[in-house]
Amino acid sequence: MDIALFSPSSLFHDEDATSSDEEKVDDSQTYVERSHQFPGMELLVREFSFHQMNANLLWPGTFAFVDWLVQDKSKIQGRRIIELGSGAGALAIFLKKLYQVDITTSDYDDQEIEDNIAHNCKVNGVTPVLPHIKHSWGDPFPNPHSEWDLIIASDILLYVKQYPNLIKTLCFLLNSYKPQNTATHESQDTHSELPRPAFLMSWRRRIGKEDESLFFTGCETAGLQVQHLGSRVYCITPTKSAICDICD
Repeated sequence: MDIALFSPSSLFHDEDATSSDEEKVDDSQTYVERSHQFPGMELLVREFSFHQMNANLLWPGTFAFVDWLVQDKSKIQGRRIIELGSGAGALAIFLKKLYQVDITTSDYDDQEIEDNIAHNCKVNGVTPVLPHIKHSWGDPFPNPHSEWDLIIASDILLYVKQYPNLIKTLCFLLNSYKPQNTATHESQDTHSELPRPAFLMSWRRRIGKEDESLFFTGCETAGLQVQHLGSRVYCITPTKSAICDICD
């Protein structure tokens, strides 16, 4: 995967209102602990001082996504959720604490990322820790059948060259999903704004319009539908007759 030529910390050049001014740095300078303010709660998040996959800091899109999600809890309650590009795990931890949702974290195949998410779960009172799947986009997914009816992500469109691999993973998760309980599935759908399955993502403007177009065009070519829900939040779903050639 390409390595970013800038540090995500540059996105926080102004003091972000969602983060505290105080930082705790451990003796080895490997981690930084920051208090971040989320709607209705404060989370203490241990972040890498640096990580080559940009899994070290909370990206701005996380907070924008949270603001959108909490407007209506029916968007996510009762769903089985997996987050792609979980990073430090803050979004998943917040949703678990606020709504007690069934949520799994996922990120690049890296043990340090998994261990750090587990640490952040524990210090914020989420025990047992959230289930985690190590998965590099485009590789065969560890679970042969998708168990999640809602996939979420924020600020994951940085690496343009990874779009085909991301779309391949999305195709698998969306097209291989089968509800575990059809009756419950249909009943819950009547109360949900989002179809099952669906990929819900948000980000702050960090890429050019041409790059955005590459991703959305790639999704449509792969048999996925793209819907803009507002506030830079997008819902991506498989077409009814989707045959995802890119997954072959």
